Amino acid sequence: MAGLGIVVTGAHGRMGARIVQMVRDDPGARLVGATCRPGTAHVGLDAGLAAGLGPLEITCEDDLAKAIEGAGGEAKVVIDFTQAEASANHARICAEQGVALVVGSTGFDDATHEVVEVAARKVPVVMAPNMSVSVNLLFELARTAAEVLGDGYDAEILEIHHKMKKDAPSGTALRLGEVVASALGREMREVGVYGRHGNVGARTNEEIGVHAIRGGDVVGEHTAFFFGDGDRVELTHRATSRNTFARGAVRAAHWVAGQEPGLYGMADVLGARS
Repeated sequence: MAGLGIVVTGAHGRMGARIVQMVRDDPGARLVGATCRPGTAHVGLDAGLAAGLGPLEITCEDDLAKAIEGAGGEAKVVIDFTQAEASANHARICAEQGVALVVGSTGFDDATHEVVEVAARKVPVVMAPNMSVSVNLLFELARTAAEVLGDGYDAEILEIHHKMKKDAPSGTALRLGEVVASALGREMREVGVYGRHGNVGARTNEEIGVHAIRGGDVVGEHTAFFFGDGDRVELTHRATSRNTFARGAVRAAHWVAGQEPGLYGMADVLGARS
């Protein structure tokens, strides 16, 4: 059968279900495997039913290795939007199985990120905090704004997400801060200020504030502010559907399937600078 063979992890989740739908609707792709969280009622179900779609004749496994092996050599890329620890384990499995990986999970610490980096020595991995093509355009616009406005403007980042999001600030906000800091010749780990409380003193010229708001069912909103003396520039991206992330993930899957081992970002997929 024609089409890129894709395995989707967490097929029953908010993002996993959208990705299953996008793969189903992509004439150049095929769903050849799926996983659901171990211990849930979704394990053993048809992946299409687990995702709230019609039957797809692919069974949800409780282990990624089983899903890849069950595809009989047809699995070429795994798309993973789960959680950092699970994604790290999935990266290990992909490296062992020789299957490319697209990771959209956030909340990685040094240890889990290192696991993905090690896996990328054996297979190609696209890892990005936000797979949306338009969000990656926001990164480029923010970079340009920072370069043009320079040190005469104060840069601040604000992000808003639904109340169920566990990590803060979002991976996208952190990346946005890194892009702006780099354009200004700064290191985000040195100048980043994550929320402010109490008598923190006057804002320094170098710092870049990153702030998180949680509430309701907000899919995702990110704004880069550049405050000048007498004016300000605001660059905002608002996601109103998770389809934008799922669509970008499938685009990344098509791209990474033809790459050499290595750790890539959406900028590589899109041919952008960030």
